Amino acid sequence: MLTLGLFAAIVSAMLPVFSVIAPGPWVAGAVVVTAGVLGAGLLVRIARLPAILASAIELGVWVVLLTAIFGRTTALLGLIPTPATFASVPGLLSGASEEIRLGVAPVEPAVGLAFLLVGAIGGLALVLDHVVLTARMPLLAGVGLVAVSLIPTIAIPSDVDIVAFVLLAASLLFLLRVDTRARAIAVSDRDPAPRRLGASSTALGVAAVAVIVAVVATPLLPQPGLRFATGGTGGIGTTINPNLELGNDLRQPREVDVLTVRTTGPTAPYLRAVTLSRFDGAVWQPDSSDTVPVPSDGPVFDRVGVDQDIALADWSTTVTVDQLDSPWLPVPYPASTVTGLSGDWLGMPQNRTVVTRAGSTRDQVYEVQANVPRPTLEQIRARQVGSPDLDPALTSLPPDVPAIIGDTARQVTAGASTSYDALIDLQTWFRSSAFRYSLDAPVEAGFDGAGMDAVADFLQVRAGYCVHYASAFAVMARSLGMPSRIVIGYLPGTASSIPQQGGIEYTVTSSQLHAWPEVYFQGIGWVPFEPTNSLGVPTNFASSSTTGGAAPTTPEEDAAVPSTAPSPAASSADRGDTGAVEAGGAGVAARTGTAWIPSVVIALALLLLAAAPSVVRTVVRRRRLAAARAGDPVAAWTAMREDAVDLGIPSPASVSPRAYATQLVDEHGVDADDVDLLRAALEEVSYAGTEPDAAAGPALADAVERIRTQLASGASRTRRLVARIAPRSLLVRPGAEAPERETTPV
Repeated sequence: MLTLGLFAAIVSAMLPVFSVIAPGPWVAGAVVVTAGVLGAGLLVRIARLPAILASAIELGVWVVLLTAIFGRTTALLGLIPTPATFASVPGLLSGASEEIRLGVAPVEPAVGLAFLLVGAIGGLALVLDHVVLTARMPLLAGVGLVAVSLIPTIAIPSDVDIVAFVLLAASLLFLLRVDTRARAIAVSDRDPAPRRLGASSTALGVAAVAVIVAVVATPLLPQPGLRFATGGTGGIGTTINPNLELGNDLRQPREVDVLTVRTTGPTAPYLRAVTLSRFDGAVWQPDSSDTVPVPSDGPVFDRVGVDQDIALADWSTTVTVDQLDSPWLPVPYPASTVTGLSGDWLGMPQNRTVVTRAGSTRDQVYEVQANVPRPTLEQIRARQVGSPDLDPALTSLPPDVPAIIGDTARQVTAGASTSYDALIDLQTWFRSSAFRYSLDAPVEAGFDGAGMDAVADFLQVRAGYCVHYASAFAVMARSLGMPSRIVIGYLPGTASSIPQQGGIEYTVTSSQLHAWPEVYFQGIGWVPFEPTNSLGVPTNFASSSTTGGAAPTTPEEDAAVPSTAPSPAASSADRGDTGAVEAGGAGVAARTGTAWIPSVVIALALLLLAAAPSVVRTVVRRRRLAAARAGDPVAAWTAMREDAVDLGIPSPASVSPRAYATQLVDEHGVDADDVDLLRAALEEVSYAGTEPDAAAGPALADAVERIRTQLASGASRTRRLVARIAPRSLLVRPGAEAPERETTPV
């Protein structure tokens, strides 16, 4: 019954995993391996063989079944593993690691990940079988199974799987009930007094109420809002990460609506939240500067200062925040007035962003007035980049800039006659077929970041996501002497209604969190560019000769996400595409020399794991002996019993100290004087109430050591080795074993 209950509990704990790993043939493999391991343990116990033998046989069954499923081609008779079979395991684990690192849930597992899943679940069954049936600690097994079932929910927040929860709860309650009943039967055999069922009925009632409350009442409680650091294009997050560490978040599968936008402008604007101007070669730092309070009914920033011949357009944008919990407020650029906010908000005049120290964007509804410069193509070409009043940090670069960055920037812009033309050349080059948008290439090639080395690798591999494009563009612009910075915010949303009074409403999702670069032009201000391949709309100002006036089309004012914009799923489909340039392949090959490191780390971890039981047992025994040497006879007696358990000698709770001492002398050849010394000291403390005698402590400890030596001499070499490597007393405590039934002849 315990074996059946444990099997049901393990299967129930597997069900939530389907939200992360797509079900497939691996499920059948996991069920078969689990059933095989538990079934082997059951047969060993039916045959009344030693518990340590059950674990050894279960381990053998686990290896054979994994070999039959994943290693048939290299195994003898398709079942018995060979050295070639074991040699294939690192490759399978490496493949599993790549699938976990690059996969988007729910992952369709290939051979490597399937091997890891089936092996892990079978290994869990082996461990829990020993915990539940040998150590008789089903509650501890329940804690482990609950933890396993919670991991997928923690990784990808979602609704509770009610079916899986009820099945797991029922299985664990069944385990506890069967174990309790077995213990009660053992007690009743020794004391055949009539048993009352009131406690059992009460326990079942409490359990039923607990399950009903968890299933019915918990979903009705207020749920905390999601708060994940995310960024870039593609993600599940509902906050804004200003540190450009966006790779893992981009590969998350869930998408939520974060806000809606209604604007009087021609199209939905980009919404900026954070600007990053300081770059130390490794990290772009978010701007921090003097702030001013945001008034409730007046301008927070001065009107944009531009040259007199530059036209300004006044546009109004209303933002309604839903699933966004961030201290940075998304606003169109360049904002002048922000009204309707609740709480205390501060404006940064240096970059026209809005932030709070204590509040949040969640459920905010606010209106932003923006004065947007509208230069013509001729006007922006005539302007120089930079200004004497700008912070020198906007053009600074560390001294060790990789040569490829500056050389490539000068090569791409060699034909440009103005600063604006040079920036357009860079933007066009990044958006050409020489580059591709990819969430996976930076991970595969090891440059998933925004530092100088990552930019250099990106220019070789020529595949990445918005962070790589924005950082590369900004650094290359600085290498040409142009002040630049990076902005984190949102791409324009998707139109969700027909035009009406107040403008079209756009819905912005978490997958549209984005990063883009800006460059400063004298007399105009900060001008955004869109280098990210296949996303947004590139900056392109119209000539006054064709429009009769100023008609810029920059990303800030005239951009919408095209239908071809890659989603996380689409990017995942691009895996395996090696990119565009030969230099990228060289960059990847340069790292293969360290491919052995994960295998060595895994091997060391396995060795440490294998040595852990012996180390723990040594520490526990030394503490027992120290207490015994201080005169504690209980510690001495416990240390002796633990030594006996390690060597496979039962130590049931029903046997008195005197009877147990006699058993050790008669059946295991222990010196009677040593055992009687420990027994007498224990009985005096336990029954006579005498105080421990510190002077007798050394004799007690020495007796324990001699008894251990005598017990070990009577055991086989294999038993002594097992006692040292896998001491049973860590799981099977003295007194946890049931005594053998005595049969009375009729």
